[in-house]
Amino acid sequence: MTLRDFHRTSAFVIVAFAAMHIANHLASLKGVSTHIAFMEIARTVYRHWAIESILLFCVAFQVASGLWFVIRGWSQRKGLIPWLQAGSGAYLAFFLLVHVGAVLFGRAVLQLDTNFYYAAAGLHVPPNQLFFAPYYFLAVTALFTHLGCAAYWQLQTASDSTRAFVVGGAIVAGGVIALLIVLSLAGKLQPVKIPANYKATYAKQDG
Repeated sequence: MTLRDFHRTSAFVIVAFAAMHIANHLASLKGVSTHIAFMEIARTVYRHWAIESILLFCVAFQVASGLWFVIRGWSQRKGLIPWLQAGSGAYLAFFLLVHVGAVLFGRAVLQLDTNFYYAAAGLHVPPNQLFFAPYYFLAVTALFTHLGCAAYWQLQTASDSTRAFVVGGAIVAGGVIALLIVLSLAGKLQPVKIPANYKATYAKQDG
């Protein structure tokens, strides 16, 4: 297998988790309690030590291999789709490093349950929402964009218009889902009251 083959295999693992994670966040549209109930069930799977170890390894490998592909093909990349794929991949690498690192830090150092409130806290303590709103929105949109570009290369026998529609549809779908998740985290679609111990992680910025 080539490095790209391993990259694709690792991507399947991450996408499987991401799909469950996004579904978990969409469950919050029915309320935070629904989100947490979903999460408790999902955690019995992805927090098993073996599965979590594999997932963390895949994240590290995906970031490293993805950045290698971005850098290696920089001067050879031509056209919109290759640059969309590279740009979305680069942002996903950034997001995975920051997000996974923050979750592990929250669990190990801050001793917090890294649930809905941990993800949402930054959107409720000004001016942190100026970072977290685009941070989450771009992450979900980049994931769908990257998958759309991957599908584009697989549809070699389809017409150009069909392939372009797949990419465009993926971007639009990602944008809609991203917006719903950000609005939910911000408490714009249902009541959200962030506990004080979660807000306290932004105490300096809160004054």
